[in-house]
Amino acid sequence: MTYTLVTANRNYSSWSLRPWLLMRALDIPFADRIEPFAAPENYEAFRAFSPTGQVPVLIDGERTVWDSLGIVLYLAERHEGVWPCDEAARAWAMSAVAEMHGGFSALRNERTMNIGVRVAAMPGSAALERDAARIAELWAEGLSGFGGPWLAGSDFTAVDAFYAPVAYRVRTYGIDVGAAGQGWVERVLGHPAAREWEAAALAEDWREAGHEAELLACGSVVEDHRTGADQASGA
Repeated sequence: MTYTLVTANRNYSSWSLRPWLLMRALDIPFADRIEPFAAPENYEAFRAFSPTGQVPVLIDGERTVWDSLGIVLYLAERHEGVWPCDEAARAWAMSAVAEMHGGFSALRNERTMNIGVRVAAMPGSAALERDAARIAELWAEGLSGFGGPWLAGSDFTAVDAFYAPVAYRVRTYGIDVGAAGQGWVERVLGHPAAREWEAAALAEDWREAGHEAELLACGSVVEDHRTGADQASGA
Protein backbone atom coordinates (compact mmCIF):
# COMPACT_ATOMS: atom_id res chain seq x y z
CA MET A 1 0.00 0.00 0.00
CA THR A 2 1.25 3.48 -0.86
CA TYR A 3 2.00 5.86 1.97
CA THR A 4 0.10 9.11 2.33
CA LEU A 5 2.17 12.02 3.61
CA VAL A 6 0.14 14.90 5.02
CA THR A 7 1.90 18.26 4.96
CA ALA A 8 0.99 21.94 5.09
CA ASN A 9 1.81 25.06 3.08
CA ARG A 10 5.01 24.65 1.10
CA ASN A 11 6.08 28.22 1.77
CA TYR A 12 5.94 28.02 5.57
CA SER A 13 6.04 24.43 6.81
CA SER A 14 9.62 23.52 7.63
CA TRP A 15 8.58 20.42 9.57
CA SER A 16 6.61 19.14 6.57
CA LEU A 17 9.56 19.67 4.24
CA ARG A 18 11.83 17.20 6.01
CA PRO A 19 10.07 13.86 5.41
CA TRP A 20 8.67 15.04 2.06
CA LEU A 21 12.12 15.89 0.74
CA LEU A 22 13.65 12.67 2.07
CA MET A 23 10.96 10.50 0.52
CA ARG A 24 11.24 12.28 -2.83
CA ALA A 25 15.03 12.08 -2.80
CA LEU A 26 14.99 8.35 -2.00
CA ASP A 27 12.19 7.62 -4.47
CA ILE A 28 9.88 6.29 -1.76
CA PRO A 29 6.40 6.43 -3.33
CA PHE A 30 3.67 8.32 -1.48
CA ALA A 31 0.42 10.14 -2.04
CA ASP A 32 0.98 13.85 -1.47
CA ARG A 33 -1.79 15.45 0.64
CA ILE A 34 -1.68 19.12 1.58
CA GLU A 35 -3.69 20.52 4.50
CA PRO A 36 -3.04 24.29 4.44
CA PHE A 37 -2.64 26.51 7.46
CA ALA A 38 -6.04 28.03 6.75
CA ALA A 39 -6.53 29.87 10.03
CA PRO A 40 -4.45 31.32 12.88
CA GLU A 41 -5.29 28.18 14.88
CA ASN A 42 -5.49 24.85 13.04
CA TYR A 43 -5.35 22.42 15.95
CA GLU A 44 -8.93 21.18 15.94
CA ALA A 45 -9.09 20.85 12.15
CA PHE A 46 -5.78 18.96 12.04
CA ARG A 47 -6.87 16.66 14.86
CA ALA A 48 -9.10 14.95 12.30
CA PHE A 49 -6.00 13.24 10.87
CA SER A 50 -3.19 13.97 13.35
CA PRO A 51 -3.10 12.94 17.02
CA THR A 52 -1.07 16.07 17.86
CA GLY A 53 -3.06 18.45 15.69
CA GLN A 54 0.14 19.14 13.74
CA VAL A 55 1.85 18.13 10.51
CA PRO A 56 3.58 16.21 9.08
CA VAL A 57 1.76 12.90 9.41
CA LEU A 58 2.50 9.68 7.55
CA ILE A 59 -0.43 7.34 6.97
CA ASP A 60 0.48 3.73 6.26
CA GLY A 61 -2.74 1.78 5.86
CA GLU A 62 -4.44 1.76 9.25
CA ARG A 63 -1.32 3.12 10.95
CA THR A 64 -0.60 6.80 11.58
CA VAL A 65 2.95 7.97 12.26
CA TRP A 66 3.43 11.56 13.41
CA ASP A 67 6.27 14.03 13.90
CA SER A 68 9.05 14.49 11.34
CA LEU A 69 11.53 12.49 13.41
CA GLY A 70 9.04 9.72 14.11
CA ILE A 71 8.33 9.45 10.38
CA VAL A 72 12.03 9.27 9.50
CA LEU A 73 12.67 6.57 12.09
CA TYR A 74 9.68 4.61 10.79
CA LEU A 75 10.90 4.86 7.20
CA ALA A 76 14.43 3.85 8.19
CA GLU A 77 13.13 0.46 9.34
CA ARG A 78 11.54 -0.12 5.93
CA HIS A 79 13.77 1.55 3.35
CA GLU A 80 17.47 1.68 2.63
CA GLY A 81 19.30 4.98 2.40
CA VAL A 82 17.59 6.93 5.16
CA TRP A 83 20.82 6.82 7.18
CA PRO A 84 24.40 6.54 5.90
CA CYS A 85 25.81 3.03 5.57
CA ASP A 86 29.09 3.93 7.25
CA GLU A 87 28.79 3.47 11.01
CA ALA A 88 30.66 6.64 11.99
CA ALA A 89 28.73 8.74 9.50
CA ARG A 90 25.48 7.20 10.67
CA ALA A 91 26.21 8.00 14.31
CA TRP A 92 27.08 11.59 13.40
CA ALA A 93 23.99 11.97 11.20
CA MET A 94 21.67 10.62 13.90
CA SER A 95 23.14 12.99 16.46
CA ALA A 96 22.89 15.96 14.09
CA VAL A 97 19.26 15.13 13.29
CA ALA A 98 18.43 14.89 16.99
CA GLU A 99 20.16 18.23 17.60
CA MET A 100 18.12 19.87 14.84
CA HIS A 101 14.89 18.32 16.04
CA GLY A 102 15.31 19.48 19.61
CA GLY A 103 17.39 22.63 19.32
CA PHE A 104 18.06 25.89 17.49
CA SER A 105 15.02 27.62 18.96
CA ALA A 106 16.42 31.12 18.37
CA LEU A 107 16.91 30.36 14.70
CA ARG A 108 13.35 29.04 14.42
CA ASN A 109 11.84 32.02 16.21
CA GLU A 110 13.94 34.87 14.82
CA ARG A 111 14.36 33.57 11.26
CA THR A 112 11.07 31.89 10.42
CA MET A 113 10.86 29.90 7.18
CA ASN A 114 9.33 31.74 4.26
CA ILE A 115 10.71 30.35 1.02
CA GLY A 116 9.43 32.90 -1.45
CA VAL A 117 10.94 36.07 -0.02
CA ARG A 118 14.28 37.73 0.65
CA VAL A 119 14.59 39.78 3.81
CA ALA A 120 16.82 42.53 5.15
CA ALA A 121 17.01 40.99 8.58
CA MET A 122 16.86 42.85 11.85
CA PRO A 123 19.82 42.29 14.19
CA GLY A 124 19.51 38.97 15.93
CA SER A 125 19.98 37.97 19.53
CA ALA A 126 23.11 36.45 20.99
CA ALA A 127 21.28 33.12 21.00
CA LEU A 128 20.68 33.42 17.27
CA GLU A 129 24.36 34.14 16.68
CA ARG A 130 25.24 31.01 18.65
CA ASP A 131 22.76 28.94 16.64
CA ALA A 132 24.18 30.18 13.34
CA ALA A 133 27.74 29.55 14.47
CA ARG A 134 26.87 26.04 15.63
CA ILE A 135 25.18 25.21 12.34
CA ALA A 136 28.19 26.46 10.37
CA GLU A 137 30.45 24.37 12.59
CA LEU A 138 28.27 21.28 12.27
CA TRP A 139 27.98 21.46 8.50
CA ALA A 140 31.70 22.02 8.03
CA GLU A 141 32.41 19.07 10.32
CA GLY A 142 30.16 16.73 8.36
CA LEU A 143 31.35 17.86 4.96
CA SER A 144 35.04 17.57 5.84
CA GLY A 145 34.71 14.47 7.98
CA PHE A 146 32.78 12.32 5.53
CA GLY A 147 33.97 13.65 2.20
CA GLY A 148 30.80 15.32 0.93
CA PRO A 149 29.12 16.41 -1.17
CA TRP A 150 26.28 15.79 1.31
CA LEU A 151 26.48 16.33 5.04
CA ALA A 152 27.23 12.71 5.93
CA GLY A 153 28.99 11.55 2.79
CA SER A 154 28.31 10.80 -0.84
CA ASP A 155 24.55 10.24 -0.56
CA PHE A 156 21.61 12.43 0.40
CA THR A 157 20.25 11.13 3.72
CA ALA A 158 17.97 12.16 6.58
CA VAL A 159 20.47 14.68 7.94
CA ASP A 160 20.37 16.64 4.69
CA ALA A 161 16.57 16.59 4.74
CA PHE A 162 16.46 17.79 8.34
CA TYR A 163 18.71 20.78 7.68
CA ALA A 164 17.12 21.70 4.34
CA PRO A 165 14.72 24.19 6.02
CA VAL A 166 17.78 25.96 7.42
CA ALA A 167 19.17 26.22 3.89
CA TYR A 168 16.09 28.18 2.87
CA ARG A 169 16.52 30.42 5.91
CA VAL A 170 20.15 31.04 4.99
CA ARG A 171 19.04 32.24 1.57
CA THR A 172 16.05 34.24 2.81
CA TYR A 173 17.94 36.16 5.50
CA GLY A 174 21.55 36.03 4.28
CA ILE A 175 22.79 34.05 7.28
CA ASP A 176 26.55 33.47 7.28
CA VAL A 177 27.30 29.75 7.48
CA GLY A 178 30.84 29.83 6.09
CA ALA A 179 32.11 28.82 2.67
CA ALA A 180 31.60 25.07 3.14
CA GLY A 181 28.12 25.58 4.53
CA GLN A 182 27.15 27.94 1.72
CA GLY A 183 28.27 25.37 -0.81
CA TRP A 184 25.99 22.79 0.77
CA VAL A 185 23.11 25.30 0.85
CA GLU A 186 23.41 25.81 -2.89
CA ARG A 187 23.66 22.07 -3.47
CA VAL A 188 20.61 21.13 -1.43
CA LEU A 189 18.46 23.95 -2.84
CA GLY A 190 19.43 22.75 -6.32
CA HIS A 191 18.34 19.17 -5.62
CA PRO A 192 15.44 18.24 -7.95
CA ALA A 193 13.17 17.44 -5.01
CA ALA A 194 13.92 20.79 -3.34
CA ARG A 195 13.27 22.57 -6.62
CA GLU A 196 9.93 20.81 -6.88
CA TRP A 197 8.99 21.89 -3.35
CA GLU A 198 10.07 25.47 -3.98
CA ALA A 199 8.12 25.69 -7.24
CA ALA A 200 4.99 24.66 -5.36
CA ALA A 201 5.76 27.20 -2.62
CA LEU A 202 6.07 30.04 -5.11
CA ALA A 203 2.85 29.00 -6.83
CA GLU A 204 0.78 29.23 -3.64
CA ASP A 205 -1.49 32.25 -3.90
CA TRP A 206 -2.69 32.33 -0.30
CA ARG A 207 -1.14 33.95 2.75
CA GLU A 208 -1.64 33.10 6.41
CA ALA A 209 -1.69 36.12 8.70
CA GLY A 210 0.23 34.59 11.60
CA HIS A 211 3.14 33.40 9.48
CA GLU A 212 3.27 36.69 7.61
CA ALA A 213 3.39 38.60 10.91
CA GLU A 214 6.24 36.38 12.09
CA LEU A 215 8.10 37.18 8.88
CA LEU A 216 7.73 40.95 9.32
CA ALA A 217 9.02 40.64 12.89
CA CYS A 218 12.26 39.28 11.41
CA GLY A 219 12.95 42.19 9.08
CA SER A 220 11.90 44.00 5.91
CA VAL A 221 10.93 42.09 2.79
CA VAL A 222 13.07 43.29 -0.11
CA GLU A 223 12.03 40.64 -2.67
CA ASP A 224 8.83 38.59 -2.91
CA HIS A 225 8.76 35.91 -5.59
CA ARG A 226 5.44 34.34 -4.65
CA THR A 227 2.38 34.27 -6.87
CA GLY A 228 0.33 37.41 -6.36
CA ALA A 229 3.18 39.26 -4.68
CA ASP A 230 2.43 42.35 -6.74
CA GLN A 231 -1.07 42.49 -5.29
CA ALA A 232 -1.93 44.00 -1.94
CA SER A 233 -2.24 41.25 0.62
CA GLY A 234 -3.77 41.70 4.02
CA ALA A 235 -3.54 38.02 4.83
